[in-house]
Amino acid sequence: MQRVKSPVFVRASVETVARLSLVMTLALPAAGCNQTALTPSPVPNPVTGQNPGDVKYYPSDQPVRLGTQRFYDGNFGLAQQYFQDAVEKSPEDVMAWIGLAASYDRLGRFDLADHAYGAAAKLEGETPRLLNNEGYSYMLRGDLKTARAKFKQALRLDPNNQTTLNNIKLLNSSQTFIDRSPSGEPCGSVDCGQ
Repeated sequence: MQRVKSPVFVRASVETVARLSLVMTLALPAAGCNQTALTPSPVPNPVTGQNPGDVKYYPSDQPVRLGTQRFYDGNFGLAQQYFQDAVEKSPEDVMAWIGLAASYDRLGRFDLADHAYGAAAKLEGETPRLLNNEGYSYMLRGDLKTARAKFKQALRLDPNNQTTLNNIKLLNSSQTFIDRSPSGEPCGSVDCGQ
């Protein structure tokens, strides 16, 4: 006697074949993938500590523009805020780091200025612009010897840099107004005999 398949069995077999073909269709492209390990994590930027994927794209340099405007207006606190915003949005922007450092210089926060100058130097190296700004920073601090050394270093890289030449003139003129007693003490703290 010959067995006859029931319609339920045939229907189950067709559904099973359909499911298997769907699974195979989805599984075959994945099987062709050559990836043998996990994708490595990006290495954080040594200057900012951020991963490249964490940095958002900002199509505008508006914070740097506004920081520069406020700096030239003499509003150094607001300039600092704009430059801080700029370095947070674009940590590879050397101009933003130098603007931030110069703003800190004018606010008397030389410790923070040194940090910002260091970040700019890591990105760009010691350029005449950076060395000139550092020299001016030391001049503001009253460290005229270090200021002169920075200006000379900048001039070795760019002997015709007009900004550095002007800052050396300013440095030289500031030294002629220093009033000292014969012992080297500042006048006002000792009698200079005048």
